[in-house]
Amino acid sequence: RAVYDMVRGGKVGKVNIIKISSRDPEPPPVSYVKVSGGIFYDMMIHDFDMARFLAGSEVTEVNAVGSVLVDPGIGEAGDVDTALVTLKFANGAIGVIDNSRKAVYGYDQRVEVFGSEGCAEDQNDTPNTAVLSTADGAVHGVAYKVMWDRYTGAFVSEMQAFADAVINDKETPVTGEDGLYPVLMAAAATKSLHEGRPVKISEIEA
Repeated sequence: RAVYDMVRGGKVGKVNIIKISSRDPEPPPVSYVKVSGGIFYDMMIHDFDMARFLAGSEVTEVNAVGSVLVDPGIGEAGDVDTALVTLKFANGAIGVIDNSRKAVYGYDQRVEVFGSEGCAEDQNDTPNTAVLSTADGAVHGVAYKVMWDRYTGAFVSEMQAFADAVINDKETPVTGEDGLYPVLMAAAATKSLHEGRPVKISEIEA
């Protein structure tokens, strides 16, 4: 949220580049992968969501590459577990998102927005910010490894926003279009991965 406020407040100027890394502590069961739609629908879709808001623009083209580097079972299910996507936005900005199904050190989720007037970035959330420094080096707290611990604040904010909209009879901050567009991006990424070429969103909309 802090990065979003900085970008929307004009602190970084015109957005040029968005970089998002999102890596989970453990891969999901293969049984889930078989019905989830794949990494672009069940994982990177959240990063597509974030990229749109940070860019302040819709994506026009998606280019995806992926590999099976974590769990062969995921490959046998027809998906990849490691993926990188580049995005072209209507306003000229470009983006890159990388996902991995497994980061042994916990949730690895970082974002950087580079603009004409500066750069805003957010690093991993950790339970605390304590650092132990000794002659052997520095050690800090590990990243969250349990989903409910990592996202409690986000879930609460979502419920508060929905309740506020119902109680005060106003529009929700997230619209149906906000839900649809990341799905179009996921479809474009999947098509790009399978066909080995960039895919325009207009192809998916058609």
